[in-house]
Amino acid sequence: MSETTLRGSGMTSQRTRKRMVERLEARGIQDPRVLALMARMPRHLFIEEALASRAYEDLALPIGFGQTISQPYMVARMTEALLQNGIPERVLEVGTGSGYQTALLAALVPQVYSVERIAPLLEQARQLLGRMRIRNVDFHHSDGHWGWPAHAPYDAILVAAAPNEVPESLLAQVKIDGPVVIPVGSGLQQRLMRYTRTAVGIQESVLEMVHFVPLKEGVG
Repeated sequence: MSETTLRGSGMTSQRTRKRMVERLEARGIQDPRVLALMARMPRHLFIEEALASRAYEDLALPIGFGQTISQPYMVARMTEALLQNGIPERVLEVGTGSGYQTALLAALVPQVYSVERIAPLLEQARQLLGRMRIRNVDFHHSDGHWGWPAHAPYDAILVAAAPNEVPESLLAQVKIDGPVVIPVGSGLQQRLMRYTRTAVGIQESVLEMVHFVPLKEGVG
């Protein structure tokens, strides 16, 4: 993939990304690692070409199969919450989707394990990250409720779709003191949560109200 393609031009240029980052800062994103990375990451590559001019607006955009690429603010918010206590070594991502969040995580942590229930989305993301020469991601076609027990326990887990309740199977796959960042709830009553598994139980904190696609069961 050429440097020109990665940089973009016009509405996908570095200047446009800088304005996006300024909006993120204005909304309270503070982690310099997250801000610097989002200024570099070519979000326009993860959406359809017809929507590329809107890639750096603070919008969720359709990626097919009833799924969306999350708005930049929400991606930054969740990533910042995941890094709150330092850089995790191994992260499980539930909901590969377009691969944008996957690519961001892969630039921040040594190893990412990413699960997606929709096979064509998974393959598109796998191919795109391959063209971007991102090598520290393992992909798995599976129901996200199950996580990926074969590689557990993880230092942190990030979930990009909302179950009605946090799956116990995911909480069981994170290490002691590791965070699980996940939207929980249905309709307009979803909350972005940060759970931390401790030696004596699960601590939880509400980050903010959100709106995500539901975490569906099964594979497609």
